[in-house]
Amino acid sequence: YNESHVITARRAKWDSIGRFIPDADVETESLRYIVVYDSNSSSLQGSGPAIECAGVVAKTSRHPVHILNGGYERFSAVYPFLRTQKILYTLQELESLHPYPAEILLGQLYMGDYKQATSPHILKDLKLKALVNISENTGHAFENSSCTVLNIPVADYVEADLCGFLERTCEFINTHLSAGSAVLIFSKHGKSRCSAVTIAFLLHHLKCTLMEAWAHVLKCKTNMRPNRGFVQQLSDWELHTLGKRVTDIAEPLY
Repeated sequence: YNESHVITARRAKWDSIGRFIPDADVETESLRYIVVYDSNSSSLQGSGPAIECAGVVAKTSRHPVHILNGGYERFSAVYPFLRTQKILYTLQELESLHPYPAEILLGQLYMGDYKQATSPHILKDLKLKALVNISENTGHAFENSSCTVLNIPVADYVEADLCGFLERTCEFINTHLSAGSAVLIFSKHGKSRCSAVTIAFLLHHLKCTLMEAWAHVLKCKTNMRPNRGFVQQLSDWELHTLGKRVTDIAEPLY
């Protein structure tokens, strides 16, 4: 822990006989996401310090407690830019920590917002080489970017035509992924347009159903929400890519 740990992580405390001691300074009942990790544990099954710690924390948490899959060894190898030696943070420092885009395909495809797409350190850390800009803002922000940019000028309206751009967009993403380049799909707020295009690409790339692609993107970014017009167009895209409609978009989930 002293050598390096995940940003903002707190070190677990143990008593003289090896029992986990809850940190009085951490109000676990008010935290939405709690992740416990050790060196290499990958699940809540079995035994070990991470599992014991998670069990104790879960007793006071209102939400599920998670184990970091593969532990710190795997995490730090994949995300070295999220390692630190810093232990204490001021409130200002915590507020200045901005989230990274949601990772859709490991090390390949990401989904985010305009602010993330224009952040030099995010582009560098994620080794992004291509951007898909789903917005009406196709101005000068990316003129000097080291990334190849595909601008898709679509407004976030129910009536907006997204389907007309999907073939071109999927071809663009496929080309860069095949070349080993990471791609970021983004829109202004990173919720509606970019999630619709991301789902459409997964349908095209993985030949999965709309329901399967939707569930995967929702798992990666819980506040994603294509507008109703885009949902209908995704249903049309499912018909186009699979040859039939499998997903019932009349269900409340959509």
